[in-house]
Amino acid sequence: MPGISIHVVDVTRGVVAAGMRVEVEAVAQARRRIADSRVSPTGSVDDPVLSARFEAGSYDVLLHVAAFYARAGFALPGVPFLDVVTYRFGIDDPAQHYHLPFKLTPWGYSCFRGGA
Repeated sequence: MPGISIHVVDVTRGVVAAGMRVEVEAVAQARRRIADSRVSPTGSVDDPVLSARFEAGSYDVLLHVAAFYARAGFALPGVPFLDVVTYRFGIDDPAQHYHLPFKLTPWGYSCFRGGA
């Protein structure tokens, strides 16, 4: 099953990051937006376009961290430490599935290629 899946967890509170805006862009010769969605109540980005087969190349996931935490009522500094996090990853084999699980706080994040 090709495509990209994204799962986002707010480890500050131990909950999924439901409602966070997430964008996916191709970054070949010219940037091209593929998806502009929100994290669902299950923690996934359920945009059907992400289940397509993607060409080999570089892609960016943009996580709107500061806006998410501001809506959740966190007291952020005037200039947030993390505003929009850009995570660049590569697709080498379009036939494979690329699962990106994100764990984040207002002060840091981690991501790896998962096995889903």
